[in-house]
Amino acid sequence: MPETRLDTARIRAARRVIDPVFLDTPLYRCEALEPGLGCAVSIKLETANPIRSFKARGTELVASRLADSASRAVVCASAGNLGQALAWSGRRRGLDVTVVASRFATRVKLDRIRALGAKLELVDGDHEAARERAAAIARYDRIRLVEDSLDIETCEGAATIGLELVDTAPSFDAVLIALGGGALATGVGHVVKALVPGAEVICVQPLGAPALTLSWRQRRVVTTDSADTIADGVAGRHPIPAVLDDLLLVADDAVLVREESIVAGMRLLLNHAGLVVEPSAALGIAAILEDPDRFAGRHVVTIVCGSNVDVDAYHRWVSAARR
Repeated sequence: MPETRLDTARIRAARRVIDPVFLDTPLYRCEALEPGLGCAVSIKLETANPIRSFKARGTELVASRLADSASRAVVCASAGNLGQALAWSGRRRGLDVTVVASRFATRVKLDRIRALGAKLELVDGDHEAARERAAAIARYDRIRLVEDSLDIETCEGAATIGLELVDTAPSFDAVLIALGGGALATGVGHVVKALVPGAEVICVQPLGAPALTLSWRQRRVVTTDSADTIADGVAGRHPIPAVLDDLLLVADDAVLVREESIVAGMRLLLNHAGLVVEPSAALGIAAILEDPDRFAGRHVVTIVCGSNVDVDAYHRWVSAARR
């Protein structure tokens, strides 16, 4: 395959650095989902860990390297899950962690960042405003800025999911990956294309936050003025050029799904898989619901990537789906 920024040997080595609590997450065929979806569905469950998302696979690599450096301070911008992950990994290694987030971010995610001992700074505006503030803090304090999806550790940490997938799953035809900043998609996509080149890598993004999908389709960076989606974890507006370059090499397709399909996917995962997930984690199911003919009779893997969801909002969404 053409060369991305990622390296398969480094990805294999990353498994020796990442805390085992985040590795070898459940992967199983979920037959209860299949009658309603018309295809075989396997779930890679990235919520069965202390921070309930895949992000710590990357922050474990970041924190392990910082622990051996002269500067033990680090800052990141986060919609919530990266901040929790960096706080968790940093606390284990005695790092000084600052997380910048929008004050409109999901409350449960912000509370958990504080509980994990990180300094939390809230800004007006969206995630892009948080990114700008985090970069300013890093410059002023001369500390490490962790940029999700740009920093190779975040991508190669996520790529270890791909290793587990290809090592343990029976043959599969496609993997559906939530697309936000791109670390998960480029990481898993790199491994799948290197080791199971016949499998489709399909990225899924909300219609209300389409920047990276539009960029992939036009083969150039496309920014948007706003993002309007309940899937806050993938609501970026300014794709990173280097990430797009990688995505163009590993993704076979990038699709956009409607909000009602995301909610329907969340409800299916609750009722038929017993899983309470955040909207980003239901994007793969939403993609099947919107294009069932494409997946009919095939074996599809979807990565359930996070379950840090506001309980009240979750009940509103799922209850609305019943009507």
